[in-house]
Amino acid sequence: MTTLTLDASLYSGEETYKREQATLLRRAWRLVGHESMLAQAGDYLTDLVGGAPVIAVRGSDGEIRAFHNVCRHRAGPLATDFSGNCGKALTCKYHGWRYALDGRLRAAVDFGAADGFDPREFTLFPARVESWRGFLFVNLDANAAPVLEELAPLEAMWAQRDITVHPFTLRRTHDIACNWKTYTENYLEGYHVKAVHPELSSQIEADQYTVQMHGSISLHEAPPTGGGATNGLWAWAWPDLGINVYHHGLMVERVTPLGPDRTRLDYLYFYDPAHRDELDWMLKSSDQVTAEDKDICERVQANLNAGVYRAGILSPKHETGVAWFQARIREAHANPSPVRATA
Repeated sequence: MTTLTLDASLYSGEETYKREQATLLRRAWRLVGHESMLAQAGDYLTDLVGGAPVIAVRGSDGEIRAFHNVCRHRAGPLATDFSGNCGKALTCKYHGWRYALDGRLRAAVDFGAADGFDPREFTLFPARVESWRGFLFVNLDANAAPVLEELAPLEAMWAQRDITVHPFTLRRTHDIACNWKTYTENYLEGYHVKAVHPELSSQIEADQYTVQMHGSISLHEAPPTGGGATNGLWAWAWPDLGINVYHHGLMVERVTPLGPDRTRLDYLYFYDPAHRDELDWMLKSSDQVTAEDKDICERVQANLNAGVYRAGILSPKHETGVAWFQARIREAHANPSPVRATA
């Protein structure tokens, strides 16, 4: 059966971008980091979930909670960097309002007397946060299925292959001038590996590259030749999370739309300390593949924007992952259910 691609108009335009942010990405689980990155009380991580700023913080009781990174006074940020430690309180960077690590307003600094002002009514807006194998996920939709349910196929794969999560090593970011779906679809097929990634192609049996869909997970495998850093195993969790397995570590990548044709890749590396001598090798391989993907995705985006190409056709042999992703995108646009925020 012939499967057509999405129409090119869905890869550009402010209206499409805002619709996907509000009704698709804010309803999905978003990786913000790992529990080990919040080792002490007051440690925090920030991120964007469908364009909405969020913060996850470990409380003095040891619990990890998530909130919108928005002060209840006049929408100032509680934190402006990726990670850090806020001590015993989250303090607004705008006017200094202070919140306990459980979200309660502790001090409306120098606010003055105001009739009817009850600090108990100005707690931080909460967000759902759940953990899978130590990885922390945030969701803004109160009706979303638990993250363990969404990641059940990934859990099965993880257990079967006995994958170890080593200590967090470093974070890198890459900006790409393309729509987030353009990059995601590139990740979801191995059809392009021989043409775009010659070095990676030499490290795997590219002719044996397979893609299988399991619920919200797309699983990719190719036997490694033993000549590189890759372990020949990748996974994609709907809608914006890639997991790349190396011989002695892994890299998880988050795709963040920053505009209709701007995307940020956020790479978190977890590597075995006993093999740190191989880390530079792995990073060099990762950087090369990213540079090659960046180049081809930006060229594809330019062609999508040119207005000549409207739609194409998907390979039933190589692009089943892309078809799976595009079907879910179509569904999201056809049924743009609003997010029911947590109370």
